Amino acid sequence: MNSVERAFAENGLLAKVIEGYAPRQPQIDMALEVADAIEHQASLIAEAGTGTGKTFAYLIPALLSQKKVIVSTGTKNLQDQLFHKDLPLIRKAIQSAASKHSQVALLKGRANYLCLYRLQDYQHSRGQLDAQMLQDLVKIRTWANSTQSGDTAELVDVAEDSAIFPLVTSTVDNCLAKDCPNIDDCYLVKARERAIDADLVVVNHHLFFADMALKDTGFGELIPKAEVVIFDEAHQIPDIASEYFGEAFSTRQLTELCSDVEQVYRTSLTDMKQLGKAAEKLNKSCAEFRLLFPLDNERGNWRQKLQVNQYRQAYSRIQQDLDFLYQVIKLAISRHELIDNCFERAVALLAKCDLMANVDVFDISFWYETSRRHVVLHQTPLSIAEKFSEHMVSANAAWIFTSATLAVDQGFEHFAAQLGINLSGSQNKKAARQLLLASPFDYQQQSQLLLPRYLPDANHPSRAHALAELAVPLITASQGACFFLFTSYRMMNMVADILTEHFDSETEQGADFSLLIQGQMGKRKLLNEFISRDNAVLLATQSFWEGVDVRGDKLTCVIIDKLPFASPDDPLLQARSEDVKRKNGDPFSQIQLPQAVITLKQGVGRLIRDQQDQGVLVICDDRLVNRQYGATFLKSLPAMKRTRELSHCVDFLNQLSELTRSQG
Repeated sequence: MNSVERAFAENGLLAKVIEGYAPRQPQIDMALEVADAIEHQASLIAEAGTGTGKTFAYLIPALLSQKKVIVSTGTKNLQDQLFHKDLPLIRKAIQSAASKHSQVALLKGRANYLCLYRLQDYQHSRGQLDAQMLQDLVKIRTWANSTQSGDTAELVDVAEDSAIFPLVTSTVDNCLAKDCPNIDDCYLVKARERAIDADLVVVNHHLFFADMALKDTGFGELIPKAEVVIFDEAHQIPDIASEYFGEAFSTRQLTELCSDVEQVYRTSLTDMKQLGKAAEKLNKSCAEFRLLFPLDNERGNWRQKLQVNQYRQAYSRIQQDLDFLYQVIKLAISRHELIDNCFERAVALLAKCDLMANVDVFDISFWYETSRRHVVLHQTPLSIAEKFSEHMVSANAAWIFTSATLAVDQGFEHFAAQLGINLSGSQNKKAARQLLLASPFDYQQQSQLLLPRYLPDANHPSRAHALAELAVPLITASQGACFFLFTSYRMMNMVADILTEHFDSETEQGADFSLLIQGQMGKRKLLNEFISRDNAVLLATQSFWEGVDVRGDKLTCVIIDKLPFASPDDPLLQARSEDVKRKNGDPFSQIQLPQAVITLKQGVGRLIRDQQDQGVLVICDDRLVNRQYGATFLKSLPAMKRTRELSHCVDFLNQLSELTRSQG
């Protein structure tokens, strides 16, 4: 028995630190595969169904290998959980088995660390801050006197989306780097130094690919030294990697530049009124550009938009005003370190501005997205397979890709093709190893899958009413404890209005449910409200389809409004589809279907999270049974007991509610 097997044995290392520990064969199988891939510098793609325990299955062999390891997670929340909860437990378990005590480090993007220089700078500009920002600034100043890490995640009493954070953290654009007077005390520099010295570094996908695409500085020395790279939630990688292999240019970058120019004008260069005027002019052009787009957030084809006269003229004004600001800043060079930084940013932004105006480039998608205040223009390559494959070969490391949702129709071809990972072993490359582990849960006993009959088509005017009518008996039977997941905000809000009206009228008769709707509050607060309230129902869109873990009788019903195919209007999907057609391929089977299968698997995974969970999954889409491709979806889902009768699922939920009441 090797060291990995001993760690997972019935009386092994984990059993000593985890009360009630019992070995799980799928977890052991994955751990052994990971260990072997690390030893032979191989690539491994592993889908581990919910409940397998994949985190421990890759962390234990990684630490026991005593090699330099980078673990990249899908989100900052998962990053924090892994570093502050999972790693301390595992290190405690294996410290007696390892010949040396492994050093671990947490590394986030620069926007997560307090910038001392910018904090000091903005303390002199209180007149520019509103009341809430001033309150948050006071809290940050107090915290700054005691923090060791400078990680803003410690600031639990300041809202995550507080407008103060961009003013007291740095970006790649505005960081003064070696010219900063606070460089010796910089929290970001210290975090990176700890990462360089560590045996295992926990990062997130955005940071990993920012470094890989050379869009960040000071982190590059970590990647070449890594002997093992592990991606958790690896299904997110293709989209995130594409973003970083492309270019982005946003009005936010311009307004932040204007803000810093105005700041240095007001505090240090008061004799240069043109600085303030030029910054104000560019700010106004950015605001007018945003007003041309719809109020609601949207994505679209930038090539097409640039053909429309009003958009072309507004964008031209931004170019002219940015160039004017650049000319004015140029006159102030060497008078202040911040103005020198602003000059460098203006040069870089002018180049990006020109780049986004030149849309006649092949194999590139030009698209835009809007937020409440800003517009972001993107230039994204249609494929990153060649670049990523080259990086994997040159890194000379073991590569582990794992997630609960990587396979489509029991195969990894779609995922591997996106990243240029070789599955066949041809072209003088070693074939990537493949591991498909089913969840250990007994879905036949723990769950039911309802595929309801006679629902109107997705675009039918009565669709929202039909979905609400279907949901009411399920919500009632489950006593709330329900996620209603949607593919669009429009349908979510329509159904929310109908359910609100229905349950308001039923309140007098004793039906009292808390309807929580995405957009009412932040995601974390919304989830906490759902867990803390009795009889809660959550209506949400894409951001709640993954990364949400609610266990026990708090969640016994998940309703999905329709199969999550990407919008045909999505500009990146359109560009990739056209590229596939040019190569005589089928965009639906090669792109749209696999992406929808993986997204659906994520949504389905919200229901059963441990061996005690029970519940009903409802997928409100007849295409699962009356279209040929429906079989691909069904084969990719857990083996739940299937029914088309609503009454069967209502009875099942009633039994669960009765059981909960009797135990409560």
